[in-house]
Amino acid sequence: MRKVVLAPLMATLTLLGVSVAPSGLGGGPQMDGVTRARAITDTYLPAPVCYSTTSSKVKAPIEVCRPWKPMDAWSGRPFAVLTTTFAPSAQAPTVVAYVAWIRTSRTLLSLYPGYEGPGATSPGVNRGPEMVPPAASTDLLATFNSGFYEADGAGGFYTHHTLYFPMIKGLATVVRYTNGKVNVVSWSGGARPGATVLMARQNLPLLVSNARATPLSSQNQMWGLTLHGLAAVWRTALGVDARGNLLYVAAPAQTSSSLASIMVRLHAVRAMELDINPEWPIFVTYAARGARGPALFVPNPNQIPNRFLYSSTKDFFAEYISQHPGAPQPW
Repeated sequence: MRKVVLAPLMATLTLLGVSVAPSGLGGGPQMDGVTRARAITDTYLPAPVCYSTTSSKVKAPIEVCRPWKPMDAWSGRPFAVLTTTFAPSAQAPTVVAYVAWIRTSRTLLSLYPGYEGPGATSPGVNRGPEMVPPAASTDLLATFNSGFYEADGAGGFYTHHTLYFPMIKGLATVVRYTNGKVNVVSWSGGARPGATVLMARQNLPLLVSNARATPLSSQNQMWGLTLHGLAAVWRTALGVDARGNLLYVAAPAQTSSSLASIMVRLHAVRAMELDINPEWPIFVTYAARGARGPALFVPNPNQIPNRFLYSSTKDFFAEYISQHPGAPQPW
């Protein structure tokens, strides 16, 4: 198999000022997904994503390796948000997956309700700013879509000391804790998160567990109603790698099974599906401090770069530069 590297990797890594995992898509020693960020090597960088593709000029398959690109050069080093793209299937080289890797040692994951999602709540419940708080834009690194409306898939929703919907045992849950850890887990607690939980958002069961696709991931009908009833549509997912860093993926023409395969390939030890269908995938990066230069990393004509800088219909996630582990999210 012929191998092609699409960028001068050593030059790129010198720019990043980080070390490369020795092998594989995620590489490095295997550690539990909730390992404290300060217990890992802060300069860690996932290895370039390599995949096989075809070319009209070359009969044999070509292995292409894509390095990660920092999206927050303004925020200091080690960079916190890295992105790359790759074609998950050699048989469909034009179908591209968009991947973001988020360094949890430098970031603060936050969850905001929109004015329509999460669904109807009790009168008097504080829905917060329903957007990125303007005062917090100084440290804003990225924003991205959340999960289903509760009417389309029941799930717990907890943020800023407020329980909007009760947690459901056994559902996939992204959690941020008071000690600074971030994790994707199968919820085993009660209807209300305990005192150590700062944020929790559920959506369906786990897509990936123990670094393997779950048996349920093969049952496509369980993973949301799709546009026109198509099996393969735009899907998004959020996972955690063995070092406790986050992986966000958005890709078109995916079934639940193929989405799980992408997350496994990227070395997610656990992963959950987020929103699906063409309208909803969005991952925004910012070129400068103060939320300046917003750009859609995931190309989507249904979205605009400054979407979360004003009142949003649906709930969403925001990543900020972390000032200290377990800090409360901006509100």
